[in-house]
Amino acid sequence: MKRIVLLIVLIIVLAAGWYGYRLYTGKVKSLTEVKADAAVTAAGLIAAFEKDSATANKQYLGKILQVSGNVKSVEKEDNTATIVLGTEGSLSSVRCSMDSAFVQQATAIQKGTAVTVKGNCTGYNADELIGSDVILNRCVLTKKK
Repeated sequence: MKRIVLLIVLIIVLAAGWYGYRLYTGKVKSLTEVKADAAVTAAGLIAAFEKDSATANKQYLGKILQVSGNVKSVEKEDNTATIVLGTEGSLSSVRCSMDSAFVQQATAIQKGTAVTVKGNCTGYNADELIGSDVILNRCVLTKKK
């Protein structure tokens, strides 16, 4: 009886170890291959969060979004890049932190260019003084006009 219990515990430990190893060494799937949960414009996404952030969180938070809009700016720091989408003159924007494979493409984009970006919606920062930001991470560039 002790041998059977010991064998079952050993199998569980080995299975958990294998699962942990696979998670640790596995590669993150690029969002280029992932289907977007919703397609929205940058202005529409910002408006949804500004109107009712609780409802917008339920609808968009943690989802893969395909967002279209004009580039307000491109911020490059070390090996990262962030594309800021929105209308010129507005304090609110959609901040798209680019996937490391798309940093070079992102830095080549000019201000005012219409682009479509796909990314994971991770939050919303509201501030009356400096403007509101919808945050997308692991973004990939899907279209550039």
